[in-house]
Amino acid sequence: MCTREGFGPLTVHDLNQLLLVCSLVLLVAVAAVRISSRSGLPSLLIYLAIGIAMGQDGIGHIRFDRPELVQVIGYAALVVILAEGGLGTKWKEIRPILPAASALALVGVAVSVGVTAAGAHYLTGLEWRQALIIGAVVSSTDAAAVFSVLRRIPLPARVTGTLEAESGFNDAPVVILVVSFSMAGPIEHWYVLLGEIALELAIGAAIGLAVGWLGTWGLRHVALPASGLYPIAVMAIAVAAYATGAMAHGSGFLAVYLAAMVMGNARLPHWPATRGFADGLGWIAQIGMFVLLGLLVTPHELGDDILPALIIGLVLTMVARPLSVVLCQTPFRVPWQEQALMSWAGLRGAVPIILATIPMVEHVEGSRRIFNIVFVLVVVYTLVQGPTLPWLARLLGLGKGEETADLGVESAPLERLRGHLLSVTVPEGSRMHGVEISELRLPAGAAVTLVVRDGTSFVPLPTTGLRRGDELLVVATDPVRDAAEARLRAVGRGGKLAGWLGTNGDGGPGAGGSGGARGVGSPGGRPGRAGGAGKTRRRAGGPVG
Repeated sequence: MCTREGFGPLTVHDLNQLLLVCSLVLLVAVAAVRISSRSGLPSLLIYLAIGIAMGQDGIGHIRFDRPELVQVIGYAALVVILAEGGLGTKWKEIRPILPAASALALVGVAVSVGVTAAGAHYLTGLEWRQALIIGAVVSSTDAAAVFSVLRRIPLPARVTGTLEAESGFNDAPVVILVVSFSMAGPIEHWYVLLGEIALELAIGAAIGLAVGWLGTWGLRHVALPASGLYPIAVMAIAVAAYATGAMAHGSGFLAVYLAAMVMGNARLPHWPATRGFADGLGWIAQIGMFVLLGLLVTPHELGDDILPALIIGLVLTMVARPLSVVLCQTPFRVPWQEQALMSWAGLRGAVPIILATIPMVEHVEGSRRIFNIVFVLVVVYTLVQGPTLPWLARLLGLGKGEETADLGVESAPLERLRGHLLSVTVPEGSRMHGVEISELRLPAGAAVTLVVRDGTSFVPLPTTGLRRGDELLVVATDPVRDAAEARLRAVGRGGKLAGWLGTNGDGGPGAGGSGGARGVGSPGGRPGRAGGAGKTRRRAGGPVG
């Protein structure tokens, strides 16, 4: 029977009240995103404020002291957030910076833990175990904070990719360190910890890649009866990767991130619906996680921990983080401007606060003080770092102008016909504007069958010119499905001359799955023979126009 501690059985009336409170909290949180986007404040601070306002020192007077529950729910929310982040991570952007991001997530964490722990011990008087726990807890950048803040700032792809990959990779070693430092008895030798970290990362990576590949293969070869089932299946596969990795004593967090990234770069059917579903789940996970963390905090107990938190945060932000970035990025010849931005963009959020519940669950001496210090540190420095990131990016000359908008392409498999129906949206800023149907030069086996313009549908002629806002229905046989999408995206980025400009694909998975987008026109402007044996054949995957 489902019961509430100290209150007897949970009744339908109690459920009605709970649903009302939860819905109101969600609506307030959704409205808060508007304030966050205008002010530049990370939304996590507003969600924490909602939790604090509902807590025992706020207007709700709710007494909540269940760190075990917060830890469990926080882990589950982090799984969803990492899955959503992995689905939105573009492999072509992080592939060149993968070694640099891995170094920052491993070596950078070690440097940050050592420097921050030393500062906490010598400057605030914390004993070494408590100092090491705090150093490990705050050395993890937060995936939710990074994904939500960086994707609204037009930064170079290398910077964004490095920071996103780091936030997806560094949770695993940090969790191992925090658990090890929180266990009773002497702390294990450093080489034992390194061996555990390496083994768990290897297991998690192998399982994540395997589950992601198997899930991709299954979703692309099995036509589900309803489009709404695809998003559910994708998230279920990502969560299964986490559970499998964790049960195999590997890094479940790394497994879910890699599995989601594999699926996110595989052009699965009904992809826009899947991204929207994952994005919505990610928002719910963030809201619930931050509100619970706010409830767990007792504001009147924070007074004595504000000064130590500010000192430790200053060491972390001004010494430990910049030192780890310089040591890990200089060997890869990353410009100093990008290193400076990466140093300032090491955003902390819910992950450090969730990890701070581990010593509370393990009953480490002074664990409540550790939690309070981490909470104050995260709030203060997120409040400082988040809104100043765009200003610093402009100061360093790293802001980018508007890019050419990519096409929105949704695929629905036609299993019995062995084909695919591609729904293509031509957005504002697309270079497909003004291109005629014949100038798309789709491969043989693919054709534009319908155009929807201003609410009116019509069958296009070869000379029909496309416009911004058009929606196209493209039918493609299974062998040329990837080549057709690669060609459409190429024209969307490079216009009718995409093939000559080296923009014949986006480099994504499957971009050249059928020999690339063939049939590029001949010099005289005449349409090339689609999919034939013409002399001009270009491989998909060139630079984006």
